[in-house]
Amino acid sequence: MNNPDWNHIRAFLATAEAGSLSAAARRLGLTQPTLSRQVAALEGELGVLLFERLGRSLALTEAGQELLHHSRRMGEAADGLSLAATGQAQSIDGTVRITASDVMSAHVLPPLLQRLRQRAPGLTIGVVAANDIRDLMRREADIAIRHVRPEQPELIARLVQEASGHFYAAKTYLNRRGRPASYAELAAHDFVSFGDTDRMIGFLGPMGIPVTADNFRIGSNSGLVAWELVRQGFGITPMSDEVAAAAPEVECLLPESGAITFPVWLTTHREVHTSRRIRLVFDLLAEFFSGR
Repeated sequence: MNNPDWNHIRAFLATAEAGSLSAAARRLGLTQPTLSRQVAALEGELGVLLFERLGRSLALTEAGQELLHHSRRMGEAADGLSLAATGQAQSIDGTVRITASDVMSAHVLPPLLQRLRQRAPGLTIGVVAANDIRDLMRREADIAIRHVRPEQPELIARLVQEASGHFYAAKTYLNRRGRPASYAELAAHDFVSFGDTDRMIGFLGPMGIPVTADNFRIGSNSGLVAWELVRQGFGITPMSDEVAAAAPEVECLLPESGAITFPVWLTTHREVHTSRRIRLVFDLLAEFFSGR
């Protein structure tokens, strides 16, 4: 039997104490499907059933009751470790610049930045919201969050997440233009472009969506502006499920066709990776994305 993952134990402990997956997910800042997968993974690692479903709530099995005490002790030890680390980190100061797309900077990073402020209040964080690839070699940023792995040997990259997305459009647009029933039918609709229209056409074509430049009558090099245009009913665009979940005015199209997956890479320069403050932010970013 493999040693169980602490994230899976933490998910079990939170669920046992909260009594439901939804309440535990809110406590940990996770989505309910993510939390459910972590609990199921722990059951697989241990080879036991930990919960029984009673209506809408969960009840611990006998095995779950037995493991709860040990999990609480592990949780107390983890809390003590976190407090000790926080005390050490409070002496860290200086500036760390993080570059990410404007959409990620606005919609994904703020909870991580709150956590970072608590862990190292002496740090100054600069967020460089940019959709182009900033040059870490020239120190325009210390850490980059990107969907493409860098090729320069001087850079360190870590794959921290395989994020998911779907096509989205405002309900007002779909009520007006109809809801496509297949990828092929998407080609009869308006799209909102994020920056390079030719790249979007090249991305959509192999998926069986034969769009042309005529489908892209509006767009922006700003992801935030383009997403707002989608929310205002100008057309369809692919978007991260996490970002779209915060916009109730949009609707997921063709969810049964499967998710669009895209990698999330953390990158920094080999030399600055030894900096205590940059290493702290880099590791916290990795922990943040890996737990989502």
